[in-house]
Amino acid sequence: MAPFQILPAERAFYDWFEKGAASARDAARIFAALLTDYHDAPSRVAQITELEHQGDFVVHEALNLLSKTFITPLEGDEIRALTSAIDDVTDWIEDAADALLLYDVQEPIPEATALANLLFQATEQIVEAMPMLREKKTLPRIKAYTVEINRIENDADRILRTALARLVRQRGDWFEFMRWKEILEKIEEATDMCEDVADVLEAVAVKNA
Repeated sequence: MAPFQILPAERAFYDWFEKGAASARDAARIFAALLTDYHDAPSRVAQITELEHQGDFVVHEALNLLSKTFITPLEGDEIRALTSAIDDVTDWIEDAADALLLYDVQEPIPEATALANLLFQATEQIVEAMPMLREKKTLPRIKAYTVEINRIENDADRILRTALARLVRQRGDWFEFMRWKEILEKIEEATDMCEDVADVLEAVAVKNA
């Protein structure tokens, strides 16, 4: 039997989860578009940086709300874990985008574009899954999204390994190898962070269903 509760739980946390997920998705979309049609990189990276700042704001507001809220819809640790995991996705996207400028990329390699598109797909799954937290009856539907995010992350792992193997076989410019190794690993790490979000979502869904 559920404990007797006079006051309703604060539901604004769900708004912050969804805003954070949207910032990550929008950053991934700009990043994937940049690598698909590579031009005006500084301006588009600046847009990603602004979205990262928005993500930081979401974290600040969500944790500030948590500090002032007596009745929360999820456990405090769950709220902190989910907020942080979503923010990590945006942080790594910005990191990867900054690396394009740092290493003066003039044209992306195909594997970078493929990874960026997978990353965008993973963030879309997060955005679609997040509203399922709002109602107990929709919690079981989260599983389908987490399975898809895990599949995408596995694909990203394979692309990273294939790309690094190809770059090694070329035995060309060492700088070319090192810069793309770092950029590719940053993009793949962002997909890992998406998987972390999926893990938190699945744990929350199982516990609260």
